[in-house]
Amino acid sequence: MIDPKLLTLDIESLDLDGQGIAHHDGKVAFVQGALPGERVVARITRRKPSFDKAVTEQVLQASSQRTVPACPHFGVCGGCAMQHLEPAAQLAIKQRALEDALEHIAKVPPCQILPALQGPTWRYRHRARLSVRYVAKKGGVLVGFRERASSYVADIRQCLVLPPHVSALLVPLRRLIESLSHPDRMPQIEVAVGDEATVFCLRHLEPLTDQDIAQLRAFGEHHQIVWWLQPQGPDSAHPLDPLQRDALAYSLPAYGLRMHYRPTDFTQVNPHINQALIARALQLLDVQATDRVADLFCGLGNFSLPLATQAREVVGIEGSATLVARAREDAENQGLAVRATFTELNLFEVDADWLRRLGHFDRMVIDPPREGALAVAQALAALAPEERPRRVVYVSCNPATLARDAGVLHHVGGWTLKAAGAVNMFPHTAHVESMAVFEP
Repeated sequence: MIDPKLLTLDIESLDLDGQGIAHHDGKVAFVQGALPGERVVARITRRKPSFDKAVTEQVLQASSQRTVPACPHFGVCGGCAMQHLEPAAQLAIKQRALEDALEHIAKVPPCQILPALQGPTWRYRHRARLSVRYVAKKGGVLVGFRERASSYVADIRQCLVLPPHVSALLVPLRRLIESLSHPDRMPQIEVAVGDEATVFCLRHLEPLTDQDIAQLRAFGEHHQIVWWLQPQGPDSAHPLDPLQRDALAYSLPAYGLRMHYRPTDFTQVNPHINQALIARALQLLDVQATDRVADLFCGLGNFSLPLATQAREVVGIEGSATLVARAREDAENQGLAVRATFTELNLFEVDADWLRRLGHFDRMVIDPPREGALAVAQALAALAPEERPRRVVYVSCNPATLARDAGVLHHVGGWTLKAAGAVNMFPHTAHVESMAVFEP
């Protein structure tokens, strides 16, 4: 008897979740584990009126770009959905995803496609949130990432995208948490790897005992880990040893800078790509010594402070008071406070009049979260030609919202999309980071 849930499908393309896309019976099928150009036998796992979800059971005709996943947990752990595809092909798909978004959403192709930025494909992830779960059926505590399309924590013992010394601690962390007083009340550990220190920030829902503290200290000393504790929200996070409050920092040697941060602050997960991203942004902006530059969604000054080493004045604007304080402190400590000023403001609620009141900017960087920068795009589109910056560089972590904002800038404001290109911030995942350049 033929299993009605088994289908032979020809895979046409890949979506942004790393699923193969095929068609059958007038519907789209999203197939986990399949690559473009392949013929596979897939098992239907979910049916909807307009699409089906499926998982690959057998590859009948393999893509030349298929590779053997290096991680033994591939297919279970939800962290790296594209390991079965050659890294160069992953990058090409991300570039195509960016171009498709600009074509179909913005309806404005870039004048130039920038070469994609890429770096190491393994051991690159210096920021991570490890889930912690006490699971009696699996013998105790699990520490790692969630299973694919599930809230369960995967039973992983190594992670090839984490730095080796962090990956090696996944199993010891299990044993440590099991030994503490409330192992079922510690839901996560934030990992932050700086140039000279690795911080583990433990979220705990019950007070820690003196014995808990002693065990954390012993683990930290043995494995050279700095512990932070987070009993409530992110603002409650604090170092176990107050003298280690400023242990985390990353260097930007091209600009003579050292950026300090806390384990709960937003920073880029990939330090190699971050340095390349900054270098390209400043190159594309073509900053002159007399320029006044705006850095919107500036965070802790990742672009602002490098810009301040080259421009006359930099104005950083950010919605997080914590990050603004951090940026001001670093600017002061590194002798850039005269050139770089920082302000807290909700950039999702701005308009052209607000932008005019800030005074004229020669250049602008926009680096928003996944929601994009619609209000900023509308404000820029409403400015008169003589009021506009000569160049805007938009750094995006979501091609759909970048395309939406590019459409506003181009179709409403008449801005030109001069160039755009993908940035492989998260190898082996479907996450697409990108950069675009606009001129009035």
